[in-house]
Amino acid sequence: MCGIFGYWDRAGRAMPDEALAVMASKLVHRGPDDEGIWSQPQRGVAIGNRRLSIIDISGGHQPFVSDDGQIAVVQNGEIFNHIELADELRAQGVQLRSHSDTEVILRLYEQQGIKGLERLNGMFAIAVDDAREDAMYLMRDRIGVKPLYVADDGARVVFASEMKAMLPFTRAREGLSAIDLEAIHHYLTFNYIPAPWTVWQGIRHVMPGTWMKFTRSGVQTHRWWNLADQQERDHDFGAWSEEFLATLDDATRIRLRADVPWGAFLSGGVDSSTIVGLMARHVDRPVKTFCIGFADQRYDESAFAAEAARRFGCDHTSETAELNMLDRWPQVLHHLDQPHGDASFMPTLRVSELTARHVKVVLTGDGGDELFAGYEKYADYFGRPDVDTLDDDVFQRSYFDSISLFSPEDKMALYRPGIASQLAGIDSFAQAAKPWFEESAHFSRLNQALYLDMQLLLSGNNLVKPDRMGMAVSIEARTPFLDWRMMEFAFRSRAQTKLHLGDKKHWFKRAVTPLIGQDLAYRKKQMFTVPVGDWFRFESHGWLRQTLRDSPLLQSLFRPEAIDRMLDAHRDGAANYTRELRALAAVAIWAAEFL
Repeated sequence: MCGIFGYWDRAGRAMPDEALAVMASKLVHRGPDDEGIWSQPQRGVAIGNRRLSIIDISGGHQPFVSDDGQIAVVQNGEIFNHIELADELRAQGVQLRSHSDTEVILRLYEQQGIKGLERLNGMFAIAVDDAREDAMYLMRDRIGVKPLYVADDGARVVFASEMKAMLPFTRAREGLSAIDLEAIHHYLTFNYIPAPWTVWQGIRHVMPGTWMKFTRSGVQTHRWWNLADQQERDHDFGAWSEEFLATLDDATRIRLRADVPWGAFLSGGVDSSTIVGLMARHVDRPVKTFCIGFADQRYDESAFAAEAARRFGCDHTSETAELNMLDRWPQVLHHLDQPHGDASFMPTLRVSELTARHVKVVLTGDGGDELFAGYEKYADYFGRPDVDTLDDDVFQRSYFDSISLFSPEDKMALYRPGIASQLAGIDSFAQAAKPWFEESAHFSRLNQALYLDMQLLLSGNNLVKPDRMGMAVSIEARTPFLDWRMMEFAFRSRAQTKLHLGDKKHWFKRAVTPLIGQDLAYRKKQMFTVPVGDWFRFESHGWLRQTLRDSPLLQSLFRPEAIDRMLDAHRDGAANYTRELRALAAVAIWAAEFL
């Protein structure tokens, strides 16, 4: 796990060494152990890395450079099948001088070029400078576990694992005028900014499952993996369960490869309990597990985590945290680089801080809900009697409406007139959601909804959470459910295996009951969050009102009277505007940090 950065100048102009040092300094939390830069100023190119040493502590210094000095590689992430790939390369006569997974990427690229990317099983963002082609490649893992941002103004390309490392060298340094209003428009729909947009004009994501090739004349973009290539097929439960457990078990096994202490986040939910149960099969010592609890029983899962830890003989660490974490919000948004309205980032940071005192790597249960329909919203929407009678366009729009934060009409009523006129022609459904529905039209309607969340919610929000909050305290989060084999299996599985008569994760829970027990498999799902709505209504209402009123950005974008109406209605209990107010507060707090 690391942070990467660099630039590619089409006119061959070098960036000063001080500029590279600034980029590196902004990513120290992602890689506190080491720093390396490969620079060819005569070509106008440099790639760099801040390293969190996980595999081959002494021999894994990046960048890795080919023997002829023509190819240089840096990566953020881990290649979990690097041992098998290294064995294949050695069998072909390739000499590897380290046990680093990054060297495997280099040698594979030397052998197979960009096609070698398809052999990697991991979470990664990779930069390759290839002087033979006079080109630079940026590559991102299949589903976007690892972040990678790029700014290309036509003359110079700048990239980094986090936008804060890029801001001094992009248009974003111009402040308010560089904010992408279309991204804010989409944010108000989703509660996060969906990729490829970011809050800044000109900074975009390298999309998941995609590589970009930058040359003197332009850029080529290629999608190298597509989850929609799967076809649903029939299974009986026995065969489905066997493949599910075998695939997840192996995904967990290879994610235990590390030369540093590791553990797991454990909530006592079905996902994290399953991962910990599988981890325990592969080790001869207790798995270190971590959770935080709260004195308020409505939000406390620590008893369930303790039950799971006892079942698997874990070395379990739990702490009771203060429930009101609003004072952590600025720190959270500093690490996120752009607004996110999800309150669960705050407790995730807190459990990451606890974990970082003991280990450098954690396994998590992220991805299980999106793959196997674990959220209540799926049962609510697909429990409607009319779903199967809707035509495709009506279904897509109605599902989108069911997950939207602000409706199009509410957004227009919130904007100041000048902003509303600029954004009137932009439809978040058509721009951000419809293409994913079209790509997955051959799936059942439930799998279409899950596919939408895989492409938008995961990379836009849910995977941002463990990456940024873990990296804030220099720990690496690994996600066995998002092994590519697991994802493809899930989308070969028909809807009735996932949601049946309101039973979420229908076959999943049946399959893991022998491993984790009936109580943990079938306990009611509890979201890992904090009661922001209560704080906004009572003890923190004055703070919230002042925060929204005093924000120059909010005042420039939104009608103050529209915000006041929401504040008053929420305070008086006439309506619940928790999510809407939370989203606006995140914008205000983010702007105070970055503007």
